[in-house]
Amino acid sequence: MGLNFASDRWLQHAQDFGTRHHRSIVAAVVVALGGFGVTAFGIAPLAPDAALLPQRLVTEAVTPDDIPSQLDALAEHTLDLVRHDITRGTDTPESLLARLGVSDPGAVTFLRTDAAARKLLAGRGGKMVQAHAAQDGTLRQLVVRYPADRSELAKTHFTRTTIERVGGHWLARTELAPLETQVRMGSGTIRSSLFAATDDALLPDTVAAQIAELFSTDIDFRRELRKGDTFSVVYEAPTADGEVISWNEGAGRVLAAEFVNGGREHRAMWFTDSSGKGGYFGPDGQSKRRTFLSSPMEFSRVTSSFAMRFHPIQKKWRAHLGTDYGAPTGTPVRTVGEGTVDFAGWQNGYGNVVQIQHGNAKSTLYAHLSRIDVRRGQRVEQGQRIGAVGSTGWSTGPHLHFEFRVNGQHKDPVLVAKSSETITLDPAARAQFAGVAASLQAQLDIAQTLSSGRGLAE
Repeated sequence: MGLNFASDRWLQHAQDFGTRHHRSIVAAVVVALGGFGVTAFGIAPLAPDAALLPQRLVTEAVTPDDIPSQLDALAEHTLDLVRHDITRGTDTPESLLARLGVSDPGAVTFLRTDAAARKLLAGRGGKMVQAHAAQDGTLRQLVVRYPADRSELAKTHFTRTTIERVGGHWLARTELAPLETQVRMGSGTIRSSLFAATDDALLPDTVAAQIAELFSTDIDFRRELRKGDTFSVVYEAPTADGEVISWNEGAGRVLAAEFVNGGREHRAMWFTDSSGKGGYFGPDGQSKRRTFLSSPMEFSRVTSSFAMRFHPIQKKWRAHLGTDYGAPTGTPVRTVGEGTVDFAGWQNGYGNVVQIQHGNAKSTLYAHLSRIDVRRGQRVEQGQRIGAVGSTGWSTGPHLHFEFRVNGQHKDPVLVAKSSETITLDPAARAQFAGVAASLQAQLDIAQTLSSGRGLAE
């Protein structure tokens, strides 16, 4: 209690002093601050002026070697010429090596006689070849990369055959090596079609197909594509020893894509949640996957839309209550939505047919199939293969006739797909998705700076 009382009396005296001598205290502070200001002003000129510092020019004579000495030094270096190419189905050992700039009869003989070396030109073309040649055109090493022989390893590994001269003798060794993934970018501008633009941008067809699939419910690529539309994409590319593979599985998953159609932006990003389940989402967290796909085939062209048309067999105008997709016989056909097979068999003019019930009085029909891969009563998932394109029934050529019905009424499949429900990210995953989306958007921004017709490895 005594300490508190003494403290209160001391504070009271301090307040009284401050009140009585307010002006004096303010003046003292100003003078003190002014003194500091004068001191700072007085110290500044004491720093050395860089212009007054002593300077010295140092020169040293450098005498290069004479020209003959330099030429002799260059002659001691051996040049290793490296060329890349892709094998062709019509290649012979002579034609392939000639295309690679190699002139080596011994290497030609080895390619013809060695069992492992002969595989280089066996089967279809498309193998990636890298030749190391000496200055005189003789072969030092030939490295060939192609898909793994075992189908279960084809997506994760590749086969590497190395042919080289060791101790004056040619040797060939074959080994299995893992594919690696490289993230690449590309961008382009529509001038005629999506696939023409992606070809100009040096993008694989598999990437173009994924772009079309991603935005199929946002953009009708048959009717709404505009000249001047732009796109950018970030995708995974499998590589063999650092080279992007050239065979069929030439590109992996699209990680992010943006398509500007008629001035309107559409974006999609790949996201894998904590459970390991992945899918494409827009920046708002809305899934790009809808209840129904817009097309029953990945690669196709529409030959007859949901509209009036002149019937090719009946030779008269009538309503076409489905969509026809032109494609070669054997092209896979997939179900546009999950459901149960209601019918699988022959149906008059439709030929081989599969009908699927999707619930809520919705059903789809796939006709003129060359083969049927499902049975009645079977449960199918969205995107599952159910058959293959054919020309059975009343058909003038290989194509798929596809119908979508709601309560027995035929509907335009594209409009149904656009209006079908979407999935929203779980709130717990939104924070994680936001970080992933920001990173992918930054990569898309970089991809947008790429000129059309160019691709860039990250």
